[in-house]
Amino acid sequence: MKWRTILLQYCFLLVTCILTALEAVPIDIDKTKVENAQPVDSAKIEPPDTGLYYDEYLKQVIDVLETDNHFREKLQKADIEEIKSGRLSKELDLVSHHVRTKLDELKRQEVARLRMLIKAKLDSLQDTGIDHHALLKQFDHLNHLNPEKFESTDLDMLIKAATSDLEHYDKARHEEFKKYEMMKEHERREYLKTLNEEKRKEEESKFEEMKRKHESHPKVNHPGSKDQLKEVWEETDGLDPNDFDPKTFFKLHDVNSDGFLDEQELEALFTKELEKVYDPKNEEDDMVEMEEERLRMREHVMNEVDTNKDRLVTLEEFLKATEKKEFLEPDSWETLDQQQFFTEEELKEYENLISIQETELKKKADELQKQKEELQRQHDQLEAQKLEYHQVLQQMEQKKLQQEISPSVPGGESKIQPPVQ
Repeated sequence: MKWRTILLQYCFLLVTCILTALEAVPIDIDKTKVENAQPVDSAKIEPPDTGLYYDEYLKQVIDVLETDNHFREKLQKADIEEIKSGRLSKELDLVSHHVRTKLDELKRQEVARLRMLIKAKLDSLQDTGIDHHALLKQFDHLNHLNPEKFESTDLDMLIKAATSDLEHYDKARHEEFKKYEMMKEHERREYLKTLNEEKRKEEESKFEEMKRKHESHPKVNHPGSKDQLKEVWEETDGLDPNDFDPKTFFKLHDVNSDGFLDEQELEALFTKELEKVYDPKNEEDDMVEMEEERLRMREHVMNEVDTNKDRLVTLEEFLKATEKKEFLEPDSWETLDQQQFFTEEELKEYENLISIQETELKKKADELQKQKEELQRQHDQLEAQKLEYHQVLQQMEQKKLQQEISPSVPGGESKIQPPVQ
């Protein structure tokens, strides 16, 4: 399974779930007490969405490549640099014809999907005369010059694109979180403007009280420190803190037993710390902020422990980290409530952007309303014409019927005489 393990070091949202036929034991169960752990049914494992726009294509290519024994064998012997550099992609020339045929079909489907997206976008903008083939150049996860065949170039481009995109994934998440916090503050201030002075003071007082309640939490251990890991060892794993052993801890929390602690397995270690600060039942605790805190903890540990920056922690890296002074005597950990996410200047800039967007949306809404009113006017006009036409037809039918039933002779007398009594 080294192919999935190595490639999805960068596709970290896939790594745990894509690995198949491996034993998986929940981390809140003491593995030392589990004798016959049942292997996970691979058919039930659904890899999570990476968030990439070519997520489905990426997963399908991986699935197909793993069916080729030769390619799988090469991957088991490959190191991370061989995969990242693209040298391993050359092995694609040696896969079976059946696998190549499947990969060709996947690429054709992906190119068709991208073309459909381009067409839909251009149609929405009412652009015409555009070379759709040329627009495929904007997608860097496949070779657009040959839309029919999946070549080694395609595998190389797919690996490099996924690597690059997911390396910037955390940064993008931080930016989204910052926007979330600014929007939250913007909406709070806008709401205060709608209140009278008395209500505004009450709301401000409530806001400050909620902040105090949120900040009143137990001490949060430094992520990855001995104190933090021992707490997991004792409270989650149910083991004696005096028996804490880093090597045993690593194996215990290597949930899929692949020899690495991936990012999801690391994040699971921070649950106890997060529970000290966040409770979904509390109004003052924001679960979006909890996930940002989890992300920050994981990033911090990775920066400290993952020495080769492959987004996986090996046993060797983990044990070396436990020998550092920072492991035994860490600095205090600052939670999000102790930090400022944005400045007043940044907030004002963001609010100006919102104002511009709202103005544009209002303008479009007004235009759509005018179009709606015009369409309604045309509809009413057509309905009126239809009614008028229908009435004329009725009058013509009635006149025709009267002529057939009561024909008149010259002088205005009826041709039909009443019967003699």
